[in-house]
Amino acid sequence: MIVAAAFALVGCGSSDKGSSGSDSSKSIGEQLNYTITGIDPGAGVTQAAQQSIKDYGLDKYNVQTSSESTMMASLKKAIDNKQPIVITGWSPHWMFAKYDLKYLDDPKKSFGDAENIYTVAHKGFSKSHPNLAKFFSQFQWTDDDMNAVMLKQQSNDDALAAAKDWVKDNQDKVSKWTKGIKKGNGEEIKMAYVAWSSEVASTNVVKAILDNLGYKVTLQQLDAAPMWAAVAKGSADVTLSAWLPVTHKAYYQKYKDQVEKLGVSLKGTKLGLVVPKYMKDVNSISDLKK
Repeated sequence: MIVAAAFALVGCGSSDKGSSGSDSSKSIGEQLNYTITGIDPGAGVTQAAQQSIKDYGLDKYNVQTSSESTMMASLKKAIDNKQPIVITGWSPHWMFAKYDLKYLDDPKKSFGDAENIYTVAHKGFSKSHPNLAKFFSQFQWTDDDMNAVMLKQQSNDDALAAAKDWVKDNQDKVSKWTKGIKKGNGEEIKMAYVAWSSEVASTNVVKAILDNLGYKVTLQQLDAAPMWAAVAKGSADVTLSAWLPVTHKAYYQKYKDQVEKLGVSLKGTKLGLVVPKYMKDVNSISDLKK
């Protein structure tokens, strides 16, 4: 794996090593093997990272795509060895609770401004499922709520069980979301989501709540492109994974006439390049050129 090779390059030889474990005789680009460690190629944050390479003249760099879990494993390995690494990051995410990280300044706005996470359904969902549409319009939570669920899920292989624990401990919030919502009586709903920790958290919390209300909820994990296509075509009813206006801009533009927004589940997300705070000389994306 390219990232692993980068670690090996940084860790070998007899060159002078700084307090961060990096080789101070090499440029930051050489230490990183000119690699930004990212997630799946269809993700908006990946596309924004590729745009940042153009915007900041990082001609030698490439975005190494993988999965979120692979990226996080690379981050953990780098931090354990106090080695330099740059990843594609977003908030909310449990990584900021677990590790001491920072976003790199982005004055050229390659990653845009803060955006929101929307609940999106196929066209006509509100008319055919008015009760569920009402629930989704009322489902709004905070970074702290989502981070708490994500941390529970990191220590529990059963994402739904962790979500159920959180739901049980936060009935005050659940009661607001379910106010005026009727029982499901076995009504079926199919929910699609991308395999990001944040979306695993929100989707499983909603499933736990709707299961308790008597709905029959089926979950389907997909990459971003097929997720949007599934909702637009009606093979999935709803997704809680629509990051707009930047991350999923291309998909929304493609399917906007086939979907409807049910509400904002979380306000004020953030995307960007993220590094460990021990990389003290790297504070802006432009610093990667040094």
